[in-house]
Amino acid sequence: MTAAVDGTQRRFADLGTPLADVTFCVLDLETTGGSPTECAITEVGAVKLQGGESLGTFQTMVNPGTAIPPEITVLTGITQAMVVGAPRIESVLPALLEFVGDAVVVGHNVHFDIGFLRAALERSGRPPLENPSVDTCRLARRLLADEVPNCRLATLAGRLRLSHSPTHRALDDALATGDLLHVLLERAAALGVLGLDDLLALPTIAGHPQAAKLRLTNDLPRRPGVYLFRDRTGTVLYVGKATDLRSRVRSYFSGETRRKVGQLLRELHSIDHVVCTGPLEAAVVEVRLIHAHRPRFNRAGTRWRRYRYLKLTPEPFPRLSIVRAVRPDGATYLGPLPSHRNARLVADAIECAVPLRRCTKKPGRSRRTGPCAPAQLGVATCPCAGDISEARYGQIVERVRVGLTTDPSTLLAPLRARIDALAGSERFEEAADLRDRARALSAALRRQRLTDDLRLAGRVVIDLDDRGGAEVVGGRLVRAWGPDRQPALLPVEGAAPQPSPAAPEPEALSTEDADEVTCIAGWLRDEAHRVRVVHADRGLSSPLARVPSFEPRRARSAVVRDR
Repeated sequence: MTAAVDGTQRRFADLGTPLADVTFCVLDLETTGGSPTECAITEVGAVKLQGGESLGTFQTMVNPGTAIPPEITVLTGITQAMVVGAPRIESVLPALLEFVGDAVVVGHNVHFDIGFLRAALERSGRPPLENPSVDTCRLARRLLADEVPNCRLATLAGRLRLSHSPTHRALDDALATGDLLHVLLERAAALGVLGLDDLLALPTIAGHPQAAKLRLTNDLPRRPGVYLFRDRTGTVLYVGKATDLRSRVRSYFSGETRRKVGQLLRELHSIDHVVCTGPLEAAVVEVRLIHAHRPRFNRAGTRWRRYRYLKLTPEPFPRLSIVRAVRPDGATYLGPLPSHRNARLVADAIECAVPLRRCTKKPGRSRRTGPCAPAQLGVATCPCAGDISEARYGQIVERVRVGLTTDPSTLLAPLRARIDALAGSERFEEAADLRDRARALSAALRRQRLTDDLRLAGRVVIDLDDRGGAEVVGGRLVRAWGPDRQPALLPVEGAAPQPSPAAPEPEALSTEDADEVTCIAGWLRDEAHRVRVVHADRGLSSPLARVPSFEPRRARSAVVRDR
């Protein structure tokens, strides 16, 4: 069940139900005062509506079990003599709940009536009312504020010439509120309110300064997919994905509070969409469209151009270097990493764990008269000064390669020991700084492991039970289908051959492919409990050691799970 606008749980499986098919129960209560905890109900009135027609009415007096204040009698005309022989609310509730059923509860200031009803249910030991609710007062403020001096029910009934007039009696007020509801639904249709979900969101949407553009959402389906916001020239402003295209796009006119949304909606002129078979295809299509159009309102649209790689150079005395692209030069690469700053943190972490050389001069061309500054501090070797042989230096490099490819503890265990030592010496700032570097390295290794496992698996076919399935080749999505189409294990052109168990690590991802492969790998990790692997050239699980996490303890619950 999904949460209702008022915080309750909805019983409706599909809130996109056309309004003509929705059953409304207009409810009105008369009470002895304004507090649900201290006052009681004196009269209940309700009318059930569907498709503009009345399905029935409910009315009864209720004995409040207490004296009715004189001012309430003056307002409603209900006297103590009228309720003395009436049933108590505990006796009325079963029949009232049966009349309401699963209908959408409607009222003018409906939270007042629901508050009293919930209090009565609680005192009777019954479960709370979970029906969705619609407040005609809030709707009127959004749709009729320029036409009426106030949104009191009596004022609206007179100005709109409703068939029934409110009299501060429960059934009369419920009938008048039902008439008002029909008027408001007609007005709301101009804003594209066609389903129940649209109506429930309308009180916040209708007051939006760009509410006139809601008409652009009229043709959007309630299906998974990707939407594209365009300006007057047809340029794509923003690309997003959704499990329900219509609801997601309409939410920009209500619940979105990000600063960029206001400017985005001001420039919006048209909306395109692509219907997808499910969330996985939608996520991949979103990534591809962002790369194709580079929308300026998508932060991810330019992020991939900032990606960097950490390279262990292929030379007699290798060192770490931050580069923009991968080359077929036999080097070991880690990445892509999110930015140059992040790559620098990762490099610093590795250099803190292993004494690689840090000078950029090529050893052998010019001999130093003495070790470089990092070597003098004891944190690096200095082949340029001739203080280490190529064979000994090769052992250091091999530790780095092993740490980056098969055994992360080679790099992370020394970092953990040093962090603990610094903390034990109460050098907390240094420990925190080193922890940040170790965390960047750990995250990079986990991300690399996740994408490498998927790419090494070759051709993978997954079944999503009643949601369809998908086919991934080399880490990229090649097919996806809904529940009406069964996966067929047919040869796919360009499918990766099955690698041997001793196959080397795959080449580093290009910046163009990284987002899609990471997206698919992350989705498979998160949905592992709901996915059945029909076929894989090689298993998706990794036989390698787990990558430790350096996240603070309080944030462990939000850390990406290791494979």
